[in-house]
Amino acid sequence: MSKKLGLNIGGRRFDVDLDDQFAAFLEKEMKKDFNLDGNNDIKQLLQAYVRKNYELYLQEQKIEEITKTLEV
Repeated sequence: MSKKLGLNIGGRRFDVDLDDQFAAFLEKEMKKDFNLDGNNDIKQLLQAYVRKNYELYLQEQKIEEITKTLEV
């Protein structure tokens, strides 16, 4: 099954079709960064992108740290 999620950015509507499980996860995460019922400006999009990449950076640092302890 799939679910459609939509987001308004800069006055334009963007819809994506996603797997149900991923859609539920993504919708929860998007609620943290965006107004799902109204318009979002491009600055909000950039801030969300940077924030998510920082989270990814921290996860990768932690994975490397754990990997090093397992190699010993």
